[in-house]
Amino acid sequence: MAFRFVLLALFFCLAGPATAQPPTARVLIETGEGNIVVEVDEARAPVTSANFLNYIERRLYDGANFYRAMPGGPERGLVQAGVEHSRRLPPIAHEPTSRTGLSHVDGAVSIARDAPGTATADITIMIGDMSYLDAGRVDPDGYAVFGRVVAGMDTVRRIHAAPKSATEGEGTMRGQMLSPRIPIISARRLP
Repeated sequence: MAFRFVLLALFFCLAGPATAQPPTARVLIETGEGNIVVEVDEARAPVTSANFLNYIERRLYDGANFYRAMPGGPERGLVQAGVEHSRRLPPIAHEPTSRTGLSHVDGAVSIARDAPGTATADITIMIGDMSYLDAGRVDPDGYAVFGRVVAGMDTVRRIHAAPKSATEGEGTMRGQMLSPRIPIISARRLP
Protein backbone atom coordinates (compact mmCIF):
# COMPACT_ATOMS: atom_id res chain seq x y z
CA MET A 1 0.00 0.00 0.00
CA ALA A 2 2.78 2.45 0.94
CA PHE A 3 4.63 1.47 -2.26
CA ARG A 4 1.56 2.36 -4.38
CA PHE A 5 1.30 5.72 -2.62
CA VAL A 6 4.97 6.46 -3.35
CA LEU A 7 4.53 5.49 -7.02
CA LEU A 8 1.43 7.64 -7.30
CA ALA A 9 3.18 10.62 -5.67
CA LEU A 10 6.19 10.15 -7.98
CA PHE A 11 3.89 10.07 -11.02
CA PHE A 12 2.21 13.36 -10.07
CA CYS A 13 5.57 15.00 -9.36
CA LEU A 14 6.91 13.99 -12.76
CA ALA A 15 3.68 14.83 -14.58
CA GLY A 16 3.70 18.39 -13.29
CA PRO A 17 0.73 20.50 -12.24
CA ALA A 18 -2.75 19.25 -13.03
CA THR A 19 -3.64 22.42 -14.93
CA ALA A 20 -1.59 22.94 -18.06
CA GLN A 21 -0.68 26.44 -19.14
CA PRO A 22 -2.71 27.68 -22.10
CA PRO A 23 -0.80 27.73 -25.36
CA THR A 24 0.70 31.11 -26.21
CA ALA A 25 3.10 32.35 -28.83
CA ARG A 26 5.17 35.51 -28.78
CA VAL A 27 5.86 37.66 -31.83
CA LEU A 28 8.51 40.36 -32.18
CA ILE A 29 7.37 43.22 -34.43
CA GLU A 30 10.30 45.41 -35.43
CA THR A 31 9.11 48.86 -36.53
CA GLY A 32 10.75 52.10 -37.61
CA GLU A 33 9.95 53.43 -34.10
CA GLY A 34 11.20 50.45 -32.07
CA ASN A 35 10.17 46.92 -31.15
CA ILE A 36 6.87 45.52 -29.93
CA VAL A 37 6.43 42.03 -28.45
CA VAL A 38 2.93 40.55 -28.73
CA GLU A 39 1.77 37.53 -26.76
CA VAL A 40 -0.89 35.67 -28.76
CA ASP A 41 -3.67 33.90 -26.81
CA GLU A 42 -4.07 30.71 -28.82
CA ALA A 43 -6.25 29.09 -26.15
CA ARG A 44 -9.01 31.69 -25.93
CA ALA A 45 -8.89 33.07 -29.50
CA PRO A 46 -7.70 30.11 -31.60
CA VAL A 47 -9.08 31.20 -34.99
CA THR A 48 -7.81 34.79 -34.86
CA SER A 49 -4.48 33.71 -33.34
CA ALA A 50 -3.92 31.08 -36.03
CA ASN A 51 -4.70 33.68 -38.70
CA PHE A 52 -2.20 36.20 -37.24
CA LEU A 53 0.50 33.52 -36.86
CA ASN A 54 -0.11 32.38 -40.45
CA TYR A 55 0.65 35.93 -41.64
CA ILE A 56 3.75 35.92 -39.43
CA GLU A 57 5.00 32.55 -40.73
CA ARG A 58 4.49 33.71 -44.33
CA ARG A 59 6.29 37.00 -43.51
CA LEU A 60 3.40 39.00 -44.93
CA TYR A 61 3.75 41.79 -42.34
CA ASP A 62 7.35 42.42 -43.45
CA GLY A 63 7.31 45.73 -45.31
CA ALA A 64 3.76 46.54 -44.11
CA ASN A 65 3.00 49.71 -42.15
CA PHE A 66 1.35 51.20 -39.14
CA TYR A 67 -0.88 53.63 -40.99
CA ARG A 68 -3.48 54.89 -38.50
CA ALA A 69 -3.53 56.43 -35.01
CA MET A 70 -7.04 56.93 -33.63
CA PRO A 71 -7.60 59.16 -30.61
CA GLY A 72 -9.92 57.79 -27.94
CA GLY A 73 -9.77 60.39 -25.19
CA PRO A 74 -7.10 61.37 -22.68
CA GLU A 75 -4.42 58.66 -22.59
CA ARG A 76 -6.54 56.43 -24.85
CA GLY A 77 -6.66 55.42 -28.48
CA LEU A 78 -5.31 52.80 -30.85
CA VAL A 79 -2.80 52.30 -33.62
CA GLN A 80 -3.53 50.20 -36.69
CA ALA A 81 -1.28 48.27 -39.07
CA GLY A 82 -2.00 46.11 -42.06
CA VAL A 83 -0.76 44.53 -45.24
CA GLU A 84 -1.57 45.47 -48.82
CA HIS A 85 -4.80 44.02 -50.22
CA SER A 86 -2.88 41.92 -52.75
CA ARG A 87 -1.10 40.08 -49.89
CA ARG A 88 -4.17 39.29 -47.80
CA LEU A 89 -5.36 35.79 -47.03
CA PRO A 90 -9.06 34.80 -47.00
CA PRO A 91 -11.22 36.30 -44.21
CA ILE A 92 -11.74 34.41 -40.97
CA ALA A 93 -14.67 33.66 -38.67
CA HIS A 94 -15.35 36.27 -35.98
CA GLU A 95 -14.39 35.48 -32.36
CA PRO A 96 -16.24 38.06 -30.24
CA THR A 97 -14.94 39.06 -26.84
CA SER A 98 -18.21 37.75 -25.36
CA ARG A 99 -16.98 34.27 -26.30
CA THR A 100 -13.24 34.62 -25.62
CA GLY A 101 -13.42 36.56 -22.37
CA LEU A 102 -10.74 38.95 -23.63
CA SER A 103 -11.17 42.73 -23.61
CA HIS A 104 -9.88 45.86 -25.34
CA VAL A 105 -7.75 47.03 -22.41
CA ASP A 106 -4.36 48.77 -22.49
CA GLY A 107 -2.01 46.75 -24.73
CA ALA A 108 -4.71 44.47 -26.16
CA VAL A 109 -4.19 43.42 -29.77
CA SER A 110 -7.32 43.06 -31.87
CA ILE A 111 -8.12 42.37 -35.50
CA ALA A 112 -9.91 45.00 -37.58
CA ARG A 113 -12.92 44.11 -39.70
CA ASP A 114 -15.85 45.56 -41.56
CA ALA A 115 -18.70 43.10 -40.88
CA PRO A 116 -18.19 39.97 -38.73
CA GLY A 117 -16.39 37.34 -40.81
CA THR A 118 -14.44 39.86 -42.94
CA ALA A 119 -11.25 40.18 -40.82
CA THR A 120 -7.99 39.46 -42.61
CA ALA A 121 -4.70 41.16 -41.70
CA ASP A 122 -5.23 44.60 -40.14
CA ILE A 123 -4.40 44.66 -36.45
CA THR A 124 -5.01 47.30 -33.82
CA ILE A 125 -3.20 47.86 -30.51
CA MET A 126 -5.09 49.57 -27.69
CA ILE A 127 -3.74 52.44 -25.62
CA GLY A 128 -5.67 52.70 -22.37
CA ASP A 129 -9.11 51.23 -21.77
CA MET A 130 -10.92 50.88 -25.11
CA SER A 131 -13.37 48.24 -23.83
CA TYR A 132 -16.23 49.99 -25.63
CA LEU A 133 -14.93 48.00 -28.65
CA ASP A 134 -15.89 44.74 -26.87
CA ALA A 135 -18.95 42.79 -28.02
CA GLY A 136 -22.26 44.17 -26.83
CA ARG A 137 -21.07 47.71 -26.20
CA VAL A 138 -21.23 50.08 -29.21
CA ASP A 139 -21.32 47.19 -31.70
CA PRO A 140 -23.23 43.99 -30.78
CA ASP A 141 -20.44 41.84 -32.25
CA GLY A 142 -17.48 44.00 -31.19
CA TYR A 143 -13.99 43.29 -32.40
CA ALA A 144 -11.85 40.21 -31.76
CA VAL A 145 -9.01 40.54 -29.25
CA PHE A 146 -6.41 37.80 -29.69
CA GLY A 147 -3.36 38.95 -27.76
CA ARG A 148 -1.59 41.64 -25.79
CA VAL A 149 1.61 43.65 -25.90
CA VAL A 150 4.05 42.34 -23.29
CA ALA A 151 6.94 44.67 -24.25
CA GLY A 152 7.12 47.84 -26.30
CA MET A 153 4.13 49.92 -25.24
CA ASP A 154 6.52 52.89 -25.37
CA THR A 155 6.89 52.16 -29.09
CA VAL A 156 3.10 51.92 -29.49
CA ARG A 157 2.71 55.31 -27.81
CA ARG A 158 5.38 56.85 -30.08
CA ILE A 159 3.52 55.54 -33.14
CA HIS A 160 0.28 56.99 -31.74
CA ALA A 161 1.94 60.40 -31.27
CA ALA A 162 3.50 60.43 -34.77
CA PRO A 163 2.43 63.13 -37.29
CA LYS A 164 -0.90 62.66 -39.06
CA SER A 165 -2.28 64.02 -42.31
CA ALA A 166 -5.09 66.55 -41.78
CA THR A 167 -6.75 65.60 -45.07
CA GLU A 168 -6.05 61.92 -45.65
CA GLY A 169 -8.62 59.28 -44.68
CA GLU A 170 -12.33 58.88 -45.30
CA GLY A 171 -15.20 59.58 -42.92
CA THR A 172 -14.29 59.19 -39.27
CA MET A 173 -10.73 58.20 -40.24
CA ARG A 174 -9.97 61.67 -41.67
CA GLY A 175 -7.07 63.13 -39.71
CA GLN A 176 -6.05 59.73 -38.28
CA MET A 177 -3.75 58.55 -41.08
CA LEU A 178 -0.07 58.62 -40.19
CA SER A 179 2.10 60.74 -42.46
CA PRO A 180 4.61 59.31 -43.03
CA ARG A 181 3.60 55.72 -42.35
CA ILE A 182 5.60 53.80 -39.71
CA PRO A 183 7.18 50.76 -41.41
CA ILE A 184 7.11 47.22 -40.07
CA ILE A 185 10.61 46.00 -40.82
CA SER A 186 9.94 42.44 -39.77
CA ALA A 187 7.55 40.35 -37.67
CA ARG A 188 8.84 37.02 -36.36
CA ARG A 189 7.66 34.38 -33.91
CA LEU A 190 9.99 34.17 -30.93
CA PRO A 191 11.34 30.80 -29.82
